[in-house]
Amino acid sequence: MSTPSAGPAVRTERLAKRYGRTVALEDLSMTVERGEVFGFLGPNGAGKTTAVKVLLGLARPSRGRAELLGRRLGDRDVRARIGYLPELFRYQAWLRGREVLELHARLARHPADRTPKNVEEVLGLVGLADRAESFVGTYSKGMQQRLGLAAALLGRPDLVFLDEPTSALDPVGRLDVRTIIRRARERGTTVFLNSHLLTEVERVCDRVAIVDGGKVIAAGRLDELLGRPALTIRAAGVSAEALMALAAFGPVEVRDDRLRIDPIDPARVPDVVAALVAKGARIQDVDAGRGSLEDHFIALVSGGRAPGPAGPADTAGPARPAGPDADDATA
Repeated sequence: MSTPSAGPAVRTERLAKRYGRTVALEDLSMTVERGEVFGFLGPNGAGKTTAVKVLLGLARPSRGRAELLGRRLGDRDVRARIGYLPELFRYQAWLRGREVLELHARLARHPADRTPKNVEEVLGLVGLADRAESFVGTYSKGMQQRLGLAAALLGRPDLVFLDEPTSALDPVGRLDVRTIIRRARERGTTVFLNSHLLTEVERVCDRVAIVDGGKVIAAGRLDELLGRPALTIRAAGVSAEALMALAAFGPVEVRDDRLRIDPIDPARVPDVVAALVAKGARIQDVDAGRGSLEDHFIALVSGGRAPGPAGPADTAGPARPAGPDADDATA
């Protein structure tokens, strides 16, 4: 097997997919660097699952170009280096966990002499080593999800696509999946994470792209998208002398009983509070930080603008129907 050439893990340029007159994907341009966890976000029908299908070769693009691991779509050597966990999957209840992975290794044409070692490795990675001989029918939802992740990570793929990997899991199950994703990144695998659970994305992704109407409308690192740290304090009895003291920490904005300093060094928040108290103010609430990814996401897809740089296509219109890919409407 030849080694894929240098280049990003994923690169698309004006990628489009149409079904007759229905636009499922339009002008999708983005880059996913190697070794990162990349979040791919968007409202229902935005084109997320269609994009994944096109990248995996499950659907042909109508226009544009894309590369995976430095090669054009459809390269067989590259396909052998890609893992995939669909949102909806089911394994035969009468198979043991180890047998599921051995079957996947055969289907993927992994070298037979390496399969036992590879299977043991992913069982340990996802925490199923002690249940490898149990029947899948006895697995909980979280264990089945971990088994799916094991199948996707079998053979140490260079790139893995995960479609809603924490959907329908409880908080403990989501924590397990986040841990597995981080371990995969530590091994050098690039993770392309398609998800609508924004709090999960914030916790695990290095960069994100927000897609709407089949286009990327914002992309970048989370600290770039969410803007600078700011401080909002609700207080009573704030004198003019107290406001003068606050000016030493940054620009101060006063709205009724709320004071906002934007930007601010997070390490100086306790000093701000101490300065207000020293001047006789009574502190009622302190909110230190920046907007959430959810706030930014809603502002963008509802037609507003949130702080942070825009992605390569900041002119997307309203979301369009997702076409015959019925599962894209719920991606």
